[in-house]
Amino acid sequence: MKILVTNDDGIYSPGLNCLARVASSFGKVIVMAPDVEQSSMGQAITSGRPITYKKSPITFEGIEAYRVQGTPADCVALGIHLFEDIDLVLSGINIGANLGNSAWHSGTLSAARQAVLFNVRGIALSVSVGENEPDFQSLGTFVSTALKEVIDLNEQELLNINFPQHPNGNIIWTKQSVRQYDGKVIASKDPMGRRHYWFTVIPIENVENGTDRWAVRQGSTSITPMRLDLTDNQYLDKRSKNYE
Repeated sequence: MKILVTNDDGIYSPGLNCLARVASSFGKVIVMAPDVEQSSMGQAITSGRPITYKKSPITFEGIEAYRVQGTPADCVALGIHLFEDIDLVLSGINIGANLGNSAWHSGTLSAARQAVLFNVRGIALSVSVGENEPDFQSLGTFVSTALKEVIDLNEQELLNINFPQHPNGNIIWTKQSVRQYDGKVIASKDPMGRRHYWFTVIPIENVENGTDRWAVRQGSTSITPMRLDLTDNQYLDKRSKNYE
């Protein structure tokens, strides 16, 4: 199996190094990651300038690795173009959960989704954070277990996996949380007195049982099967009947 590993935190992320190391036990790994952090970039692609890449400035224990001047989606598109017969794209491990509504703007999940657009399986992996950064050395065991759970599930093209900061070893298949948020724009000033703004969101609904947030909150690893088709089939059927 040939595996392309990418992320949105950038080439220097310890989460990327952890994922590449774990993935190497499942097949041949190639790393192509952004040269700078691209968090919350979503599915953005570079169209106004060329995309370039160079060898990684850090080593990945003998794994072929490159840094890309582009977005996470660019990394996937370029990697699939340059290296033949990519069987699987792994994106992460993102430092910070990608649960619920974050699926819309997550660069981590979008990289996996970009793979599926090119007919390659994509799996996004993220870990919750607290006051301290995750211990990726110990997390590697849980990442390996989760990948063993899904690596042969060829019928499911897109998966979103989230780990709590301290996993309890349980794995739960979940649905995406869709609780509502109160979006706010907060005005502030920089040290030079110039006006700038922060965009933030605050949950206004409780977590729903059986969702990704619910699983991670209780210490379990969440695996959410996802799809590219955003069609509301129930509403489409309802409207279609009006024309029968």
